[in-house]
Amino acid sequence: MAPSPFREDQRFANADSFAQAFDEAWAAHQRSDPHHGLTATDKLERMLEDLADHPFVVEDPAMARQVAVFRVRLLGL
Repeated sequence: MAPSPFREDQRFANADSFAQAFDEAWAAHQRSDPHHGLTATDKLERMLEDLADHPFVVEDPAMARQVAVFRVRLLGL
């Protein structure tokens, strides 16, 4: 996975910070494994697992899932 342009201490327990991290994780996965064969749902689950330590996921996992689903739908991922 490509390094994030943001430091780990710049992750905040809010939807904006999570959305940015989610988008970065999704794009990095796509770059590193473009022929992954995962469905969008499976890939979303993978991103949520990868971001399980994000402060927003830790604080409100149900809302983080809603934000992730929204990002996928909004961006047509």
